[in-house]
Amino acid sequence: MEVKEILSKVDHTLLKPEATWEQIKELCDDGIKYETASVCIPPGFVKQAARYVEGRLPICTVIGFPNGYNTTQIKCAEAEGAVNDGAAEIDMVINIGWAKEKRWEDILEEINKVKAACHGKLLKVIVETCLLTEEEIVEVTKVVSRSDAEYIKTSTGFSTGGATFRAVELFAEHISEGTKIKAAGGISSMEDAEKFVALGADRLGTSRIVKIVKESER
Repeated sequence: MEVKEILSKVDHTLLKPEATWEQIKELCDDGIKYETASVCIPPGFVKQAARYVEGRLPICTVIGFPNGYNTTQIKCAEAEGAVNDGAAEIDMVINIGWAKEKRWEDILEEINKVKAACHGKLLKVIVETCLLTEEEIVEVTKVVSRSDAEYIKTSTGFSTGGATFRAVELFAEHISEGTKIKAAGGISSMEDAEKFVALGADRLGTSRIVKIVKESER
């Protein structure tokens, strides 16, 4: 797979709590230069970043992040606020406790309410696979497939683990046509990126792939 094709699937990401505007700006510059799918940044920088890129690059942000236990009302307000600030894509975290309690219909209802609050912008649903059993991953995959969201996403990158090949395999085996897969968290090599894509991932949430390309250019 060509490097350019991999980069076109990357949500170039910086979500560390200590992130500064200078770092976000550099992220945006790299996203534009390397033609990544988007940059994924904290909500507080969305308005500034959207003005900075002037439509040259989609801005993605996160809501209910990273723990997912915000109320649905708050998640909807976060999503709507981010879209109003210029976000083109929203990555939301489900309530993991609800998954443990098998409250699948509640999760479905919340996803659809958040999607409505996105006013037509792209929604990716983070299910934090490292905290779920394989059975729970299968069930939540079916829920996201039934929802109005466009993507299911493996991880926040802030819990006990990131994307695994097995989780993406389970997504691909049980997802319905029309729902896409995002692998995120711990993707640290071109080889891993290629394998995730081969397994069915359409997006890759990572900060390292662009860094690898930049280092190779030096």
